[in-house]
Amino acid sequence: MSDMTDTTPGWLTTDELEMARARMPILYVEAVPVRVDDSGEVTSIGLLLRIGPDGTVSRTLVSGRVLHHERVRDALLRHLEKDLGPVALPRVPASLQPFTVAEYFPTAGITPYHDPRQHAVSLAYVVPVAGDCRPRQDALDLVWFSPQEAASPALQSEMPGGHGVLLKQALAHVGVVF
Repeated sequence: MSDMTDTTPGWLTTDELEMARARMPILYVEAVPVRVDDSGEVTSIGLLLRIGPDGTVSRTLVSGRVLHHERVRDALLRHLEKDLGPVALPRVPASLQPFTVAEYFPTAGITPYHDPRQHAVSLAYVVPVAGDCRPRQDALDLVWFSPQEAASPALQSEMPGGHGVLLKQALAHVGVVF
């Protein structure tokens, strides 16, 4: 007889994920990678360049699902390594208090955040990185912007699904004045 607390970690199959997305919110983590100076002030913000399923090019944040039986901290580190490479040297905060919680809906207009695939709840963090960032997986490039460039409406308009709004909140959280 199997122990009732026994769990099997791992990915859902594509069909299982679609079924879950249709029935319940999915938990995500998102990270705004930043470079900071010796006093801790943000000097640059890293944005990923990706090609979407429809062929459009956009700028995005580090983002991904939290797996079953995975700690939020571990999910954040896994996605940072997946998107920025193994030597990015992220400094995940000791306290995992997110700067905001973003709720993505499949119906546009309920919140500033939209994901046509699902209802998702995302814990968002600003994470300083000190190492060499080399995008992997589906990211084409990682471009570093000054806080002023990142705050520009033109740059934020290149970010789909509300990521521009999330970036603006992250900048405010670290004291960047608009």
